[in-house]
Amino acid sequence: RLKVMYEGTLTTLKKGEIISGKIIQLTRDHAIIDIGFKSEGMVNIDEFTNSSELNIGDVVEVFLESVENKDGNVTLSRKRADFVRIWERIQGAFDNEEILQGRCIRRIKGGIVMDLMGVDAFLPGSQIDIRPVRDFDAYLGRTLDVRVVKINQPAENIVVSRKVIIEEQIAGQRKAILDSLEKGQILEGTVKAIADFGVFIDLGGVDG
Repeated sequence: RLKVMYEGTLTTLKKGEIISGKIIQLTRDHAIIDIGFKSEGMVNIDEFTNSSELNIGDVVEVFLESVENKDGNVTLSRKRADFVRIWERIQGAFDNEEILQGRCIRRIKGGIVMDLMGVDAFLPGSQIDIRPVRDFDAYLGRTLDVRVVKINQPAENIVVSRKVIIEEQIAGQRKAILDSLEKGQILEGTVKAIADFGVFIDLGGVDG
């Protein structure tokens, strides 16, 4: 697929695009890439996660930062291309209400910063659980299922929630229990609260 994209590359390039180029030279520090323009571009080798596997002739995706810098050369970035692709994946997950996994990496005011596919996302304290969470530090280092609930691409802000997933699971359990209830059944439950007028019993998501 990338090879076809490369072969169809136009000489008219636009800043801010992800384009395909062919590696024509590898040095210890840089990959020289032909993008079908009047001059080649250069990418620091450290920007490639698979730098040890690169070979001359490989077709790779890069982000076009500028068509001509002060030296008259093309400025390319592999890191930025990877970042844009990750954002596209996160945007797709937001649009389709997919569940993603993120790792809690540090605590900040009001919540936790998560590593979500290599970018930072904010998990507000109110969205960690259905019950109030007082000790945010207990979640640091943990990997949690979350859903993207807000995204601002220009500002590169992502807000996620674990609470909405738990609420949906509880709602599903509640519906399953209600659908299975029949008059005359004998059930086992846990005493949830005692009042003057009776006892509340938790049947596993439904109170009786």
